[in-house]
Amino acid sequence: MVALASWLFLRPYFAAEGTRLLPGFLVIGVALAGLAVSTLRITRDQRARNIVEMVLKAILIGCSLIAVATTLGIVASLLFESIHFFQLYPARDFFLSLTWNPQFRGGSDLGIWPLLWGTLYVSLVALVVAVPLGLMAAIYLSEYATNSVRACAKPAVEMLAGIPTIVYGLFALITVGPLLRDWIAQPLGLGTSSSSVITAGLVMGIMLIPFVSSLSDDIMNAVPQAMRDGSCGLGATRSETVRKVVLPAALPGIVGAVLLAASRAIGETMIVVMGAGAAARLGLNPFEAMTTITVKIVSQLTGDTEFASPETLVAFALGLTLFCFTLAMNVLALIIVRKYREQYE
Repeated sequence: MVALASWLFLRPYFAAEGTRLLPGFLVIGVALAGLAVSTLRITRDQRARNIVEMVLKAILIGCSLIAVATTLGIVASLLFESIHFFQLYPARDFFLSLTWNPQFRGGSDLGIWPLLWGTLYVSLVALVVAVPLGLMAAIYLSEYATNSVRACAKPAVEMLAGIPTIVYGLFALITVGPLLRDWIAQPLGLGTSSSSVITAGLVMGIMLIPFVSSLSDDIMNAVPQAMRDGSCGLGATRSETVRKVVLPAALPGIVGAVLLAASRAIGETMIVVMGAGAAARLGLNPFEAMTTITVKIVSQLTGDTEFASPETLVAFALGLTLFCFTLAMNVLALIIVRKYREQYE
């Protein structure tokens, strides 16, 4: 292996006519050196398995550290640029102002609350749609569906996760938005725009169904069959077994599935751009256009703008805030999971 690698590495450098024999001598020399080193290291007390195990362990540790290093790099980049932003723009105005009105000529109002409210509002609507539908689909696939039905239904549901978000955005813009406007919003006097919170929330909820159903279905199937048999043996019906045995035992995995869906909803951009609009406002009317943090991050970092201006650097402060919010959700989910795991273990 060493000889072959040396030959492939040195061959382009010795293509001239007068030096054709030199690569061969170099390869032979490297091979002999490797043979000598290997011969000297081979002894009766040599434990090659331990050395190989140590090398594999080092490789696995290095692969694990890649994810940690990537996370630290993301946090560091967001933190440094956010500090630069807060040196140019008051942190009090960013966290307490209720107005988002960037002006690249100066005099901007960069309050985060309209964007945070839009993010939470759209995500809440999406979860209200995705969690019940996804959980009921998981219960049916896990507890009631036959093997043939499950083999067809589960891949069909999971196909929703493979559709590009731009397609969902077009579906929201062309189909769902006009239908909600013409049949609900305008007759009730709630709005005249096809771009609204409920439009983006409904379409995003449909997109999130497989995230909830697939993971919940897998964790329900992991519940021991003996628990179901014991419940049925005590006289419980199938629905009572699902409610009082299977769901409590699978709750940690279900919480993880809901958390994954919530993180996916918070980070979505294209569906919000095409379905909810780009208006940063505080309001309760779900038929009004609103926007989210991710949409404004994209809009602030695109275009011919000066990178060192507060109007551009605010994108990093928004990203850091979103990161902290998602981290808090993960910590809360871990607390819930640990509590219920201690109860059932």
